[in-house]
Amino acid sequence: MDRGMKQIERVMKKQIVGRYCRMSGFFCACCLAVALASCAGKKSLTEGASGMSGSTAGQTSQEIQQKRFLQGVIGQAVYQKNIVGSMSFRLKAGNIDQSLPGSLHMRKDEVIRLQVFIPLIGTEVGRIEFTPEYVLVVDRIHKEYIKADYRNLAFLRENGLDFYSLQSLFWNQLLLPGTRTLSEKDLSKLTVTLDDVALHVPISYTKDKLSFYWKAERASSHIVATEVQYEGHSGVSKLLWSYGDFKTLGLKQFPASQSFSFITKVAGKQQQAVVSFSLSKLGTQSDWETKTTLSSKYKQVEASDVFDKLLNFK
Repeated sequence: MDRGMKQIERVMKKQIVGRYCRMSGFFCACCLAVALASCAGKKSLTEGASGMSGSTAGQTSQEIQQKRFLQGVIGQAVYQKNIVGSMSFRLKAGNIDQSLPGSLHMRKDEVIRLQVFIPLIGTEVGRIEFTPEYVLVVDRIHKEYIKADYRNLAFLRENGLDFYSLQSLFWNQLLLPGTRTLSEKDLSKLTVTLDDVALHVPISYTKDKLSFYWKAERASSHIVATEVQYEGHSGVSKLLWSYGDFKTLGLKQFPASQSFSFITKVAGKQQQAVVSFSLSKLGTQSDWETKTTLSSKYKQVEASDVFDKLLNFK
């Protein structure tokens, strides 16, 4: 019986390995390419509305309403340090349309980790790990891994990657690149269009070649969509990140369903894909390691060569 199960597992691994390897690499590239903020400072966006005095002196009635709405949106950020959940992951890109089970582990300002498993068997086939210092992609099938500094990957530099930008997207928060906290002065840089009859309120921010557009629900102040556009050396990258199925997490709510679609040029080719995942058993467990440790059996490979191969979907 054990021999039969091992044979089935080997067959399933062979069937999924090609699709997984391209999925994991491309998904990593997607996340990296759409984290569109300056990597020079690598500064974080803290939770809450710290630094906001609440003073309304000299402001018009409209400006006061806009400021209060922004404070409400910022106030929806969850306070937990850890977010953990089982994940149903789907990627549609080129000829690939694949769904796999997985898990998501996030620790604020430290790590974002996505793991993918073989259906039914549950064996981990790989993981993607983002930290403020590096990106790690592990291929369990071939015992290979990529570990690279953000600045050492050309397509990351061209798209202006920053870990905290990516974190803000995963954590469903407003982002103001280059700031450590959102001060009252920072709020004035955001454009809010209030309409008494609209169900959603648009918020925007533009600086140089980078533009952000958020759509927040008027009633709940939840961010339900984020659109990012970046004009890099390789062309224009566009991203649309949507949120849904908000579930209670502590005193706040967190979007258990997230999806992003994008058009970007990576490795000299224009790529388009849709990534979506749904979280179940959402929790805040802290009994897990933030750093992945690999044995000497794993071989480190060059990121540029691997990504060139993984990003070829035709």
